[in-house]
Amino acid sequence: MVVSNESAFRTAATADRLIARMERIPVSRFHARVVGPLAAGTFFDAFDIVSIGTVLAAISSTFHLGPGQAGMLVSAGFIGQGVGAIGFGLVADRLGRRGVFLTSLLVMGTFALISAFSWSTGSLAAIRLIQGFGLGVEAPAASAMLGEFVAGSQRGLVTVLYKLASPLGNLATSLASAVLLATVSHETAWRVLFAVGAVPVLIAALSWRVLPESPRALIRRGRLDEAERTIAAMERAARIEPGADSDAVPVSADAAPTRLGELVSRGYRGRSVTAWVLWFSVYFTLLGGTVWMPSLYVKLAHVSQSTASLASAGVNGVVIAMIVAVGLTVDRVGRRRWFLTGYLVSAIGAILAVLLAATGHLNSVPALLLTGGLMLAAVGGIDPLVYAYTAEIYPTRMRSWGVLSASAWRCLAVVIAPTVIGWILDAGGGAAAVFGLFLAVLIVGGAVTLRWGVETRQLPLEALSH
Repeated sequence: MVVSNESAFRTAATADRLIARMERIPVSRFHARVVGPLAAGTFFDAFDIVSIGTVLAAISSTFHLGPGQAGMLVSAGFIGQGVGAIGFGLVADRLGRRGVFLTSLLVMGTFALISAFSWSTGSLAAIRLIQGFGLGVEAPAASAMLGEFVAGSQRGLVTVLYKLASPLGNLATSLASAVLLATVSHETAWRVLFAVGAVPVLIAALSWRVLPESPRALIRRGRLDEAERTIAAMERAARIEPGADSDAVPVSADAAPTRLGELVSRGYRGRSVTAWVLWFSVYFTLLGGTVWMPSLYVKLAHVSQSTASLASAGVNGVVIAMIVAVGLTVDRVGRRRWFLTGYLVSAIGAILAVLLAATGHLNSVPALLLTGGLMLAAVGGIDPLVYAYTAEIYPTRMRSWGVLSASAWRCLAVVIAPTVIGWILDAGGGAAAVFGLFLAVLIVGGAVTLRWGVETRQLPLEALSH
């Protein structure tokens, strides 16, 4: 028993030293090796998620859908994302980050290609449902994995800027759909757009060769030799002598068993509720608005579908600038302040939209860009922070479970948003009612974050987990 205790002590001490070594490593070319595959996957995750929104009018004309039916079609994919997030979340902390990420790429890419050959509304909905199993996992898993490679002093910068891949994917979708809708038939346009979403299969093949497993995940599973080799490679890339004594403050590596119910335990209940409300409110607004804004441009401003896609691309450009601003300042300003700023600015856009719609002045592209664009740009700017923050507030033993289960609230939000918006429009509620709904959700999100949000900037993940 004494030998066993001594062995356990040495193992724990070794794990703590490995974590301390990681915390002294600055961002280097090694991190680019990690960011590249993860960002490529997230780019096409975003591409595939919003692709249906940019060509929704074209799909509706192909299958003769009303607003309510179109909303249900959009919701099918997000139902799949919720199921995938919960299902993979239950096993991710046991199987490792890398395996879950690769599987998500294969699922989303394979079924993107199959969806291009849909023959009816039902077949497209079923295929999007299954594709959602991968789409709901990729970005949360990638974000959690990336944060485990980066020291606390730079984690906000790296994890936020990595998520530039999402608006770039959205931008690529908008531009591709605009070109396709302007040059080929509407049915051909959406089928080709969906086929392009099969690229993640190739990314999975490349990632299998170059993407390492998270050292923290290896340490958690007792694979200390493998973790040491990865950390040594990180040190060499940063021109630090491998294994040299670290001046970083040692923190205890996570060795406790995973307990799924711990998310709602006394120690983590407040964090979990805050995370769940963040995911629901930000993505109800962001993805719900992103999916429906092209249709609103067509119906309210009476522009072509191609022009509507270009307008959406313009908003995505502003989102990219916002994310850069957040990424460059978040390790100084903090996560909580940026969340509150994003909610406030987005709410201002929603209020302006309600006022203009109520007075009959929301029927032009400039008015929609000013209001809806401001609302989407502000929540789009804090979108990457939701992923990064959620990965910070849980220990390694349940980080993937915490992030993926929280991301299921995003899926719930986006299942509800298109459906409810479709019902509002079918019932003649108009744009004022739609933006009023967004405003109410934003107010709840800001209030919860103000009350229970905790600051996480510049601290090691192990220190934050307690």
